[in-house]
Amino acid sequence: MSLPNLPSSSNPEIAKLKNYLIGHVTREMEAQPPPLNERRKVVMQLLQQAYQSTRLNLPAALRDQIFHEIVDELLGFGPLQPLLEDPEITEIMVNGAKKIYIERKGKLTKTNVSFENDEQVLRIIDRIILPLGRRIDADSPTVDARLPDGSRVNAVIPPVALDGPTITIRKFQKDKLSVDQLIKLGSLTSFMAEFIRACVIARLNIVISGGTGSGKTTLLNVLSSFIPSDERIVTIEDAAELQLQQEHVVRLETKAPDVEGKNAVTTRDLVRNALRMRPDRIIVGEVRGGEALDMLQAMNTGHDGSLTTLHANSPRDAISRLETMVMMAGMELPVRVIREQIASAVDLIIQTSRLRDGSRKVTSITEVAGMEGDTIVMTDIFKFEQTGIDKEGRILGELRPTGIRPLFTPRLEAAGFRLGAEIFGANLSEMLGRRR
Repeated sequence: MSLPNLPSSSNPEIAKLKNYLIGHVTREMEAQPPPLNERRKVVMQLLQQAYQSTRLNLPAALRDQIFHEIVDELLGFGPLQPLLEDPEITEIMVNGAKKIYIERKGKLTKTNVSFENDEQVLRIIDRIILPLGRRIDADSPTVDARLPDGSRVNAVIPPVALDGPTITIRKFQKDKLSVDQLIKLGSLTSFMAEFIRACVIARLNIVISGGTGSGKTTLLNVLSSFIPSDERIVTIEDAAELQLQQEHVVRLETKAPDVEGKNAVTTRDLVRNALRMRPDRIIVGEVRGGEALDMLQAMNTGHDGSLTTLHANSPRDAISRLETMVMMAGMELPVRVIREQIASAVDLIIQTSRLRDGSRKVTSITEVAGMEGDTIVMTDIFKFEQTGIDKEGRILGELRPTGIRPLFTPRLEAAGFRLGAEIFGANLSEMLGRRR
């Protein structure tokens, strides 16, 4: 094989060389499959043999780059592998073969990484989902899955994806953030953290509300860390990404339907089943549909201390979303009955937001205080107040208590938490005057 002096691995001739080497290695490995723990070593040996047979003498840096890309293609996730290995990247978005974006420090940027064609993107999607027993094709063109490291993956292919197959990867953070780190980052204050910790240990039912990428799962992990180690926890997720440190945890994950569209296991199925597993706590990674009714009923029938997240832009929106999702259960309950269920089940809504500068904050902690007529009464305990934007575009503001103690304070005190007046931003006489 003859090859001109080539400066880049993206050159068409280099692409031909890569295809030749990949073909040789693939055939050899199919003929004699190596043990899993030796695959990388065997691939490198076969690559060396195939390369030597070409009698080429490429610059060492270019040769090593080609070898690295081939190993990523055969054993990893192709062009995405370097992005997956970069600890600063939190999300990867493939909009067709030639448009790959990343999120780093809350900001979206386009990369210079690309796939050769749509077929290569489809091969990567297949590599992700096949070990999980899931499928994607023209009849079932969307799929949710996760990588071996726990990263969450969504893929969509034509005919639904008009501009070529797309992949969205929410990367799994190996070192989950602690509450102290969130305080240091300015996502919440030490007083807010102390209050939330008391609420979790006192077994209040808490909903974390927020938009996409606002830090809901990160905060859910932090809240779960406050659960005492002697309690039995059942977690329910679409794609398992919670990282609980307690020993007594049962992790449940939904199952997609089979090729015939049958035998799916939904979040609602798992919530119902969890009630039979003697849980002390039920944690639902995210409620999206009719399982909201089962979750509320569990909260109202002795399963205190339950935690979940949902997509909404404010605590009031979160209540509306819960109403809508309960209606999706098909029970045809009157709106007032649904609101009574929500008001008696949910104690606290914690709102997370991703601000315009990319920072993530807890922007409000709100008590669900009961019903007045047909309306659910809500009271902010803590709230973020924006004061401006600095020269670098960073949002300025302060997380402040509102000076109001929640009505569930006696429950906190019964659990051993006598939170000082300074946490709520007022002295006792002021608070008694401002009580509802």
